[in-house]
Amino acid sequence: MLEDCKTAQDRWGGVHSLIDRWFDERRELLVNFLELKEACNAELEAVTKARIDAFSELLMDYISAGHFEVYPQLRDEAEAFGDDAAHAIADRLLARLEMSTELVLDFDNDYQSPVRCRQNLARLPAWLDRLARGLSERFALEDQLIARLHAVHAPQAAQAELR
Repeated sequence: MLEDCKTAQDRWGGVHSLIDRWFDERRELLVNFLELKEACNAELEAVTKARIDAFSELLMDYISAGHFEVYPQLRDEAEAFGDDAAHAIADRLLARLEMSTELVLDFDNDYQSPVRCRQNLARLPAWLDRLARGLSERFALEDQLIARLHAVHAPQAAQAELR
């Protein structure tokens, strides 16, 4: 895909659009998270598996988009700019992101079936607290990754476009 682009704007504008869409997904995930947390606080027994599934699906989609779309594009961009330091930083940040990925997978596993959902419903508020901490750290790490692997190259891409 990137090889087919003729200009810096063509090449890296797509990364910017991808990040924008991903941030929209993050906002949707956070809204859904807060609504689920409020529902737990209001009446835990009334929280349905469908509601947990909707949240879990958004969570898994967000994590997957990062791992399979956003992170690879950011790495490709750093590589195209010959930014070896950014690659080293990306490796460290991505390793730290794995911890919250495991947390998300564990959550999804605990609520994947109706039986498991019923068995674990009482633990849902504690799970949401753990996810809040894990996602806060994840978002901060992702923001660092974007700042180092994309935002730093934006002025260079714009200059290349002007030439």
